[in-house]
Amino acid sequence: MNESFWYGKRVLITGVDGFVGPYLAEYLLAMGAKVTGQIRRRADGRYPQSLIERRVALQIQLVEADLNDIYSVASVLDSSRPEIIFHLASQSFVAHSFAQPIETFMVNTMGTASLLEVVRVKKLEPVIVFAGSSEEYGLVFVSEADYSEAKRRYGVIHPEPKIIPELPITEEQPLRPMSPYAVSKVHGELLMHNYRQAYGLRTVVSRGFNHEGAGRGQMFVTSEITRQVMRVKLGEADRIVIGNVNAFRDWSHVKDIVRGYCMLAEKGVPGDVYNQGSMRTNSVLTYILLSLETVGYRVRRIFTPKSGKEVIDPTQKDTEPFLGVSFEKTKIDRLLLQRRVEFTLGDTMIVADTDGGEVIIQFDENRFRKAEVPILLCDSSKIQAIGFTIQHSLGSIIQDQLNYYLSEEKRKAVTTR
Repeated sequence: MNESFWYGKRVLITGVDGFVGPYLAEYLLAMGAKVTGQIRRRADGRYPQSLIERRVALQIQLVEADLNDIYSVASVLDSSRPEIIFHLASQSFVAHSFAQPIETFMVNTMGTASLLEVVRVKKLEPVIVFAGSSEEYGLVFVSEADYSEAKRRYGVIHPEPKIIPELPITEEQPLRPMSPYAVSKVHGELLMHNYRQAYGLRTVVSRGFNHEGAGRGQMFVTSEITRQVMRVKLGEADRIVIGNVNAFRDWSHVKDIVRGYCMLAEKGVPGDVYNQGSMRTNSVLTYILLSLETVGYRVRRIFTPKSGKEVIDPTQKDTEPFLGVSFEKTKIDRLLLQRRVEFTLGDTMIVADTDGGEVIIQFDENRFRKAEVPILLCDSSKIQAIGFTIQHSLGSIIQDQLNYYLSEEKRKAVTTR
């Protein structure tokens, strides 16, 4: 990264009080940028906790604004005069988008439209990096069997696949969003393209695959997993309760994604789209088992008491290529990818037999999505071509989240004495 490029740059981050914003602000400050952060209006007048935790609350200019209020947005741009805008603000919880789709569209779609319109009307010329999402890809087919099952379940597939398998996912992959959140991100991205083509705005789109780390909201599956694992470790719970453990995601560390955003602002081609991901895919079940092992539970085998499924040494490392891509995964990942085993709601639970005793992984029907994205695996060749590299392993993401939970528990213990 070219530090001289960022020194003194005026940067605006919308939604700076979310998960990614504080990490991005911290990174930009370290390179000498002048950072303004837009936050939602707060009744208590306090600094957002996420900014306090990253120690940036007092180092950036904070402005309160509702992105659905175009006058409010205009005021933010007048005061910050940004040369670069990172548009992160959104309602980003997929499950909530099913419960509150209109709210999701208002925040994610209309908020984006307001920002672009003010930039246009005021004739500003910032680079605008839009935080899109891998959820835009949605339904991705690994095999003809996957396609047949999707046809049976949904009736119509649009757009139809041109070639199967559709992994790893390139920027040319058809978009089949499977949630109101994903639809809102597709709409926001199309707005970025339209304002580039019609008005010449310098927009760059990032389609970020799942990114995690310390401070990730508890409603997200990785935080839910690590929180529950620590509760088991501390004797506060006797089981882990979860939804679909067969889902595969391309998980990156939030610090890698932040570097990618900055690289796109510096070197990305206006009007273009770039995937951001780790080029690996791991199951939710692997995330659970590796989290258990990180806190000291060596997993010897897993089994389902009701249906008799069993896998010995499920976390054994496996680097066998999958669809031509070599990456670190586990034995259970490989078996799930090969469809040699699958865990369903009918199994009720998985029992992890560990050297610290048995840990129950209980299935909860309410935690299964109405429409699930089965697998995501990023092809990040395009952003790598401009210098991007992944620097964090899956294990380091898990470790950071577990450490964060411990630090949270320590803070609670101190404040309740």
